[in-house]
Amino acid sequence: MAIEQQNPLLDAPIPGMSLTHELGARPWQQPAQFPTVDEAIEYYMGRMATEEFMEQVVEVMELGVPVTTIANTMQMSGVMEGKHNIDVGMLTIPLIMEMLMLIAENAGIDYDDGLAEERSEQTSDARLEMVRQEMQGRIEEVEEEPEVDEPTEEPKGLMARRA
Repeated sequence: MAIEQQNPLLDAPIPGMSLTHELGARPWQQPAQFPTVDEAIEYYMGRMATEEFMEQVVEVMELGVPVTTIANTMQMSGVMEGKHNIDVGMLTIPLIMEMLMLIAENAGIDYDDGLAEERSEQTSDARLEMVRQEMQGRIEEVEEEPEVDEPTEEPKGLMARRA
């Protein structure tokens, strides 16, 4: 009975394969569908006005995803789909965020706008000292724990060393 050889699955792309496509074959290499900020905003407002979108984005915001992250993801997706270029996308982010916050407020949910940086009253040196002390305490706890000798298995096999 012959042993069947299994061929490895080599379905992954070859390194550098993305550089071999024809120039202009990708959506972002074509002229933008919405070349101005006004046209891109109209596209996003129409898309965000659907009931399905509102339900999905409210669920995402309830999970704690910041509005800035959602807006950036939307505009980056638009760039990759060839809807607009990156410059127009960056200029649409504030308006997309305003619409997302309006949707959240109308749904009556608390949301994270992603804009407020939490400022600590401690200086960076004080925080570093606090972390150092905490780590020192953990090291001391580990050193105080009694060591338990675990039985070790003897190596087995043809090439194993004998004790």
